[in-house]
Amino acid sequence: MRFLLRPATLYLLLTYLALSAVPFVPALFGKPLVRPWQVLGIETVAWVAAWAIFKRPAWFHWLLIPAFLALPTEIYLFAYYGQGISTHHLGIIAETSPREAIEFLGRKVWLMGAVMLAVAAWWASTLRVARATRELDWTDGSRWLTLAVLAGGGALWAYGWEFGIAPRPAASVAAPAAARGAKIHLVNASGGASGDSDDSEASSDESASAQAGAGYTGWKRPALAYWARLPFEFNAFAQSWPFGLVGRGLDFYTERTYLAELGERSRSFRFGAHQARPDARPEIVVMVIGESARYDRWSLNGYARRTNPLLEQEPNLVTLSDLITSVSATRLSVPVIISRKPAMQSLKDGFSEKSFLTAYKEAGFKTWWLSNQISFGKFDTPVSVFAHEADVVQFLNLGGFTDNSNHDEILFGPLRNAIADTAPKKLIVLHTLGSHWNYSHRYPKQFDQWQPSLYGVDKPVYTDTAIKPQLNNSYDSTILYTDWFLANVIGMLKQSQQLSSMMYVADHGQTLYDKSCNLAFHGHNTEFEFHVPGLVWYSEQYRAQRPDKVEQLMRHRDARLATENVFHTLLDLGDIRYPGERLEWSFMSASFKRHKRYVDSYGWANYDNARIKGDCREIIDKGKPLEREK
Repeated sequence: MRFLLRPATLYLLLTYLALSAVPFVPALFGKPLVRPWQVLGIETVAWVAAWAIFKRPAWFHWLLIPAFLALPTEIYLFAYYGQGISTHHLGIIAETSPREAIEFLGRKVWLMGAVMLAVAAWWASTLRVARATRELDWTDGSRWLTLAVLAGGGALWAYGWEFGIAPRPAASVAAPAAARGAKIHLVNASGGASGDSDDSEASSDESASAQAGAGYTGWKRPALAYWARLPFEFNAFAQSWPFGLVGRGLDFYTERTYLAELGERSRSFRFGAHQARPDARPEIVVMVIGESARYDRWSLNGYARRTNPLLEQEPNLVTLSDLITSVSATRLSVPVIISRKPAMQSLKDGFSEKSFLTAYKEAGFKTWWLSNQISFGKFDTPVSVFAHEADVVQFLNLGGFTDNSNHDEILFGPLRNAIADTAPKKLIVLHTLGSHWNYSHRYPKQFDQWQPSLYGVDKPVYTDTAIKPQLNNSYDSTILYTDWFLANVIGMLKQSQQLSSMMYVADHGQTLYDKSCNLAFHGHNTEFEFHVPGLVWYSEQYRAQRPDKVEQLMRHRDARLATENVFHTLLDLGDIRYPGERLEWSFMSASFKRHKRYVDSYGWANYDNARIKGDCREIIDKGKPLEREK
């Protein structure tokens, strides 16, 4: 075994060990590890399988190229976001052009390029070693024995996957069930949580005890005995490295295929919606979806700087003081805003139902989706899939998120056309760029109110704390511009002299190096990102026609709300009814009731049963967060 200590051989083995250690990097940043022993076991089996199948490293080293190239991104995400590459990140990569990526990275693009060159050199040097050495070739009889064992294990796993796994024997279930019951009793007796979390655990345990078969062959065979199942979970495999990239890629492909089919699958979906008191009176409902707007940077909400000088003058404007989003990423949060997609399914691409656009269409409204964001063509995001339910769809931002992107006022022309349309009843959705990075690109020069700012700075790097003052000043200017934008939308609605209303909700907020917090942007599980601004404006004609709704709006303006309430409230705003409606989720209804609010913070954390940690105001559930469903 002395050959293992030779420099070339040791270099190669340490390289493979370093790749395998990637799932354990979070421990270096003080983050908890998930399924560490299971991941380690899967990696060990995977390496043995690769070596047995290919016999020598030189023949499988080429397959490690994706792992080497993805390594810097994986570690970066661990360092700044507490998670590795996921299906969500692959979606962002697929939906982002190189130009947008370069703008986002700023001057760091050169550092990233240098890192990638270093990684490529690392891979090339290890390939040279793998090709030169034959001491690691697996040529004795144990290789064939190992292949036989692996084939047997694979056949066993395939049998359980196709025909299912039998439930755990009743005797072994009784004790855990009793323990869960005792735990629930103790929690309730102490006056704590209601036990929902424990019930979820029980359901999870029971579902893990039995597994339905895929049934692709159509054959009928008994389920695999519970004791014969292999300790293999897809999530644990996807978490491993480098082999887990195959699982993540497969998951990404599966979700993208599902997303592409979603429009066809939901084509026959109907709400059966209608207006409760239909009449010929013209009506306009405008829904504005904001981007990256932070609640506490609006002077309407008490911010010292006058970032909302125009909206402050609107007498029929009602702000929502306690509105949260469940997840701080646009492509995941917007579907929860515009459809009945539950917050705790927001990490899953797609949804089997349509959005409020279809409900309004069924009720006799002509619908528009006017966007200053981008449509991604082949890789349609969940947002653009819903957007195409509208009668008129316009994606007006041809420049992505670059310097060449339009300011949100590009939406004014199409909005005027929509308001002037001969259809008596209209729903108009405006999807804005709002406060999306780079902040100084989101507003014209005349809105560069606070100095020093990032205006005119070529490709600033948001991770550079030295630009904290400029970054914050430019961010506040984006809110000032949003104030002007919304005031103009309201002005157009006033000029129409029709029964009209407008709702504004931001998709998520931002963290901005607050006090001693060294984090910026979003995806950091902070209160700054979950607590979002929201408001409703109504015309005098609306108040005269529906005074009861205005009364309930004023009554619930300070209620604990979530973006899950928006779908139901927006339909109620237009007086639209449908079978199975949930008026208790509308804050414009007398039937409104509070519900639990969960946010994606180390699992699904109960926002109203959480402690706020440090100057970053990180949301930490006081109990045990519910497991994410992906």
